[in-house]
Amino acid sequence: MTGPSFAHLIRLSDDTGLHEHADGPLPRREHGYCLDDVARGLVVLCREPEPSAELIVLVERYLAFTAHAQANGGRFHNRLGPDREWHDEPGLGDWWGRALWGLGTAAARCPVPWIRQAALACFDRSAHHRPSSVRAMSFAALGAAEVLGVDADHALAAKLLGDVTSYVGEPADAPDWPWPEHRLFYANAVLPEALIAAGHLLDDPQIRQDGLRLLDWLLTVESREGRLSPTPAGGWRIGEPRPAFDQQPVEVAALADACARAHQVTGDLRWQAGVRHAIAWFNGANDLGVPMHDKETSGGYDGLTPDGPNRNQGAESTLALISTLQHGHLLENSTKDSE
Repeated sequence: MTGPSFAHLIRLSDDTGLHEHADGPLPRREHGYCLDDVARGLVVLCREPEPSAELIVLVERYLAFTAHAQANGGRFHNRLGPDREWHDEPGLGDWWGRALWGLGTAAARCPVPWIRQAALACFDRSAHHRPSSVRAMSFAALGAAEVLGVDADHALAAKLLGDVTSYVGEPADAPDWPWPEHRLFYANAVLPEALIAAGHLLDDPQIRQDGLRLLDWLLTVESREGRLSPTPAGGWRIGEPRPAFDQQPVEVAALADACARAHQVTGDLRWQAGVRHAIAWFNGANDLGVPMHDKETSGGYDGLTPDGPNRNQGAESTLALISTLQHGHLLENSTKDSE
């Protein structure tokens, strides 16, 4: 497997940031930008082991956008209109968590020293906050894990990562529903991934095991007849119809992220299967048997509906595709190295 193509991400980007929506493959410039997507972009770009000069330019633009979104006190704006004006008040929603995830990844992995330093400074200005949302906190915890992975003495990152455990909580006693919420919502695998990261980096085997248990259960209930059948946009609970639509690529990408981390932490080969199933979902091994990306444009389709793919190729779905393929590329390379 070759590495993922960034052609459509480049198509959706301009000198300000990353356009949120698309009409087919064409950016819908009238809808503007959101920090949620720009921060996701920072994550996938800084994961690239040898980014091209063109991709480094995108990192610079996405980092500048994120810094511009950061208000005094460390909260973030999310929505920038096509008029280049913020259309919301700074807050601590998912975009705050994803901003810290992106900043932490840039601070830990970007090959350009000044970008690492600037990203860490932005991370430090916001990492003291605690949001009300478990997902916002879990996204932020992944950024803290990136920072802590390269600087074990970074107290602010360690505190943030440690605090995520009280947000997620322990698995419930009920074997058919150990999940800490009353139903599954979106990007569900970020919760167990945050626990796995916290348990590993803070040397707490029980927290790590709690995360692995939740991830194993999630992967089981989001699978059907040997393929992924992910939670739809409206959420899902046992007893509700399957398959369910609209299925979102971000749910599949979150599973790939969490399974890749579980494999990295445990060395257990069964987690590789989770990554492979996520890749296969994009390639057509899904509930309708249709590809979820455009081979010509390298864009990801926005969702799997009862009637087939939503063929709009927005930022979130394209980044979910790229992220999942990155894990597949690493998995393939590691398999070759071990042969």
